[in-house]
Amino acid sequence: MKLLPVLLLTILFYGAFAQEDAMYFNRVNVFYPCSQDGAECNSDNETVAEIIDASPDGMTLVYTDGTQGRIGFIDISDLTNPLPMGTVDVGGEPTSVAVTKDGLYAVVAVNTSPDFVNPSGVMHAIRMDTMEVLVTTELGGQPDSIAISADNAYMAIVIENERDEDLGEGGIPQLPGGYIIVVDKTAEDPSEWTMQNVNLTEALTAAGIDFPEDPEPEYIAINADNVAVVTIQENNGIALIDLATATVLGAFPAGAVDLEMIDIVEDNVIDMTASLSQIPREPDTVTWIGTDFFATANEGDLNGGSRGFTIFNRDGTVVFDIGNSMEHAIARVGQYPEGRSEAKGNEPEGLAYGVFGNENLLFVMSERASVVLVYSIADPSNPTEVTLKQILPSEAGPEGIVLIPSRNLVAIATETDERGNTIRATVGLYEMQAGEPIFPHLTSADREDGTPIPFGALSGLACGDAPGLSNPLANTIFTIEDSFYNQSRMFEIDTSTKTLTREIRLMDSNGALAAVSASQVNDDMTVSLDNEGIALADDGTFWIVSEGAGTVGDPEEPLESANLLLHVTAGGEIVHVYTLPEDLNAIQVRFGFEGVAAYGDYLVVAFQRAWGDEANPRIGIFNKATEEWKFLFYPLDEVKSQNGGWVGLSDIAPMGSGMFMVLERDNQGSKDAVIKQYCTIDLGEDLSAVTDGADIAKSDCVDIIPTFFEMTKGSTREKFEGLCVTAQGDIWVNNDNDGLNDNSGENVLAIVGTISLPGDDGSAPVDGATESPATSPAGAPVGGPVGTPTGSSAASAIFSLPAALLAVAAIAF
Repeated sequence: MKLLPVLLLTILFYGAFAQEDAMYFNRVNVFYPCSQDGAECNSDNETVAEIIDASPDGMTLVYTDGTQGRIGFIDISDLTNPLPMGTVDVGGEPTSVAVTKDGLYAVVAVNTSPDFVNPSGVMHAIRMDTMEVLVTTELGGQPDSIAISADNAYMAIVIENERDEDLGEGGIPQLPGGYIIVVDKTAEDPSEWTMQNVNLTEALTAAGIDFPEDPEPEYIAINADNVAVVTIQENNGIALIDLATATVLGAFPAGAVDLEMIDIVEDNVIDMTASLSQIPREPDTVTWIGTDFFATANEGDLNGGSRGFTIFNRDGTVVFDIGNSMEHAIARVGQYPEGRSEAKGNEPEGLAYGVFGNENLLFVMSERASVVLVYSIADPSNPTEVTLKQILPSEAGPEGIVLIPSRNLVAIATETDERGNTIRATVGLYEMQAGEPIFPHLTSADREDGTPIPFGALSGLACGDAPGLSNPLANTIFTIEDSFYNQSRMFEIDTSTKTLTREIRLMDSNGALAAVSASQVNDDMTVSLDNEGIALADDGTFWIVSEGAGTVGDPEEPLESANLLLHVTAGGEIVHVYTLPEDLNAIQVRFGFEGVAAYGDYLVVAFQRAWGDEANPRIGIFNKATEEWKFLFYPLDEVKSQNGGWVGLSDIAPMGSGMFMVLERDNQGSKDAVIKQYCTIDLGEDLSAVTDGADIAKSDCVDIIPTFFEMTKGSTREKFEGLCVTAQGDIWVNNDNDGLNDNSGENVLAIVGTISLPGDDGSAPVDGATESPATSPAGAPVGGPVGTPTGSSAASAIFSLPAALLAVAAIAF
């Protein structure tokens, strides 16, 4: 049997927002700040990238690393190989960095405050060529943002003097208040730059902004007229400052927003039917659109956060507000942060505006959803027509962004670095390219109320045209969500359009589950299971495995539920529930059922890891007629990651003739990930002849890490969870985004290779020919009743790559 890994499939995955002959951004690489301390990042030290800027030629990036008290430099002259250039300790927490327009200096604001009531900070001017701190200047308060004017004449520094969130109820006022420093930097020598403080209290008072005695300015941006706009986040205000005279031109409240059709309850169910009234915008980042308009990212910090962005003109009039659209767009790509529903939703953290070619683009970062939404503004002189162009994936917690139009490039810095949770901070590089965008790999259709079908935490896969099905469904995959969400669902996906078209709620109306595990049945007869594997049966019904929770005898992981094998109708009704033998349940380990494959009268179930004193995980074979189990043992690879961890199974799929494919992975991500592979096992055509307790062999293992990097150009995901194989030999794999819990949330569903199929189990057409697959009619039960297998034999079916893809692959290699 010959396995054919596909290392260049990115051109097959076009984005939902693609238009003919358009240019789109695609991620082309990531840089790890941890690599400043060693190329392999084999350290638990937390290293992050927060605020970021670029040299005028776009070849060098400078970023702040607040956790290590330093700034870092990156050589991006070669996008295929970004290189660490070193770091500079700054003697405190760097809050912002900006490169002077002549490229001579990186100016860094540093928080040196001993406490909240005695704020202090310094400004360093660091030579870009030698990374030497040339000048250090006391600022007199705790700094936040820095901006430098386009003509290089002025710099503005936000002195926030932030509040103590643990003092009382954490609100304001908490003196001392903040202010702005205007720096005249016309002198070439930074030691001769002059500074002037600008007080905001009088202007905020005149504008009727709350608590004007305690301004908490957050972010500042400068237009071509050398007018600065500054957000005063906790006060929910905005002010304009003329830098030439260092005077406040005016201030106004940022206002409030009414939101409808959003989720406001954190119950592990995404339900976008609620509303909120008069939510203060509390803007964070701000960027100019020309000289007369500016946009704010309405993150919220104290009492507000409107889950979107707003465009204002200079007199404070709102000319555009995105409303709930960001929430819906994020849910449509499976990255809605349900765990933030009662707070500020997706939390737009930052934004930037730039012109790329003839396109006026606004980039809006969502801190909690870990995506960047790119909007096209038709007319920047009248920015009322704003449309979503595309969505970019990022690693967890995007914090800073810099646009480099001269290179058609965008760099995005992320601040979440948790090696124990398989997350490393990165600087992602995105290049504008001809053709369609790679991301998203999956989008959802609408529900009847017009909101997108929300999804996430996807686990096992079942191909609608898997080998052996007598009435296959073309271009169809079924998947399920795991225990991150309540009210468990399975989903139907149209692979021809990469669209999740239907959600099917699992129900226990007849009490089949309640009789076995009543605690997993909700009051409305929905169920809350940890579904990890799914298989489509030949009669159009489904088999699902739910992983048990807890380990027998472990007080830190107490036993909560058993591993379950469920038979489910096409409409989602649970009709039968089966458990493991009692002697096996008595040694349950929390790493249980992970995948299931249907094969004639049998079901083949993969356990994730070994139980008890056993050396390897089990492969269970369940006889549907006798309801009896047999078990085999699968040989896992040894742990190979520099970070240790474990190796286990994630899913299993039928290939025909008693052969199965398994997905094997370690529990590591990013640079620590080593084992992400699919392998084949041969159980023999007659599963009744399997010897109970036997060890089995695996073969033809293929590493999918290179394939996924070629597709995504991002970090390696930890949880490759789903696997299925089509009758044509396409191998589909997806990852579990954990509902964005300690996860960037990026979903990938893709063909990672092809396989020449063996002789089938007697039900497929002969000589490699396949019958015309059926499609699931709109509104009909998915995979409805099908005919009885007729019985036949089949030769190999080998997938043929399109000529265009072969041509691109030839160039690439």
